[in-house]
Amino acid sequence: MYNEVLKQVEMKKNFRIIITVLLALTTIALFVYYISHHTNLITKLGQTSPYTIALLIGLYLLWFMSNILILAACLSLCKIGLSASENTLLSAYSTLVNFFIPGQSGPVVRGAYLNRKHKLSVKKYIFVTLLYYGFYGLVSAILLLVCNRPWWQTLVASILVVIISFSVIQLYQKRKKVVEKSIDWKLTKLIYLLMATILQAILQLAIYFIELHSINSGIHISQAITYTGAADFALFVALTPGGIGIRESFLLFSRKLHHISSANIIAASVIDRSVFLIFLAMLFVLTIVFHAKDKFKVAKN
Repeated sequence: MYNEVLKQVEMKKNFRIIITVLLALTTIALFVYYISHHTNLITKLGQTSPYTIALLIGLYLLWFMSNILILAACLSLCKIGLSASENTLLSAYSTLVNFFIPGQSGPVVRGAYLNRKHKLSVKKYIFVTLLYYGFYGLVSAILLLVCNRPWWQTLVASILVVIISFSVIQLYQKRKKVVEKSIDWKLTKLIYLLMATILQAILQLAIYFIELHSINSGIHISQAITYTGAADFALFVALTPGGIGIRESFLLFSRKLHHISSANIIAASVIDRSVFLIFLAMLFVLTIVFHAKDKFKVAKN
């Protein structure tokens, strides 16, 4: 009996090592493939100020931290807590996957992991994720309209987003029979999720404004706010890796709102893609370091 338990433990350990190696090799292969098919990113990056690149990477690190807060807020509604290291690793892996694989692949990775490791119901996870998307849609709508439309139109649009989001959540709850009592509806936890979502939007705004300003110093912050709102809505139809082409289409179609030229949109997008790839490479190294620390602790014990 004891030997069988040891064999099972050893098999699980080997399985984790194999999965880790496969993830690492897959990520490296995807990086190489992506760069080889987008060599213009390297050229454009070489023309960008090193100070701008460093500032953008710093902001993307803060943006990643806001994602960690969002995941923690969602899980607190499900009455589940993760350690800081586990949350960071899960957020890192889902961010890497979400860029390279079309669709909502990041949330799928998180849901599968949480279901297997923490027994979190997939239905409940999707429910709180929809709640986050509702907040995200509300913030994006406000950003899109607040600087270029009358206040009452912004208000009406915000109310419509809230109604639509609430209707989708209610429909999902009834169809999938998500028990309300299984969700912690404390106001403080809802505010926590909302604040984390707002922080994410502010950091995204700062990133886009710096990219646009590096291309054209005449672009105003109000234009960047509208630009951010339009770009954020592309999340809901991310049908290509990293939303490539989708986000740019949203930005081009909304030019009458933010009044930023097509040339500036494309140039800023190329800078954003380039810097984000550097950030993803750093994120990949971070996951390797975390795994190395875990292996060292196990060996030491």
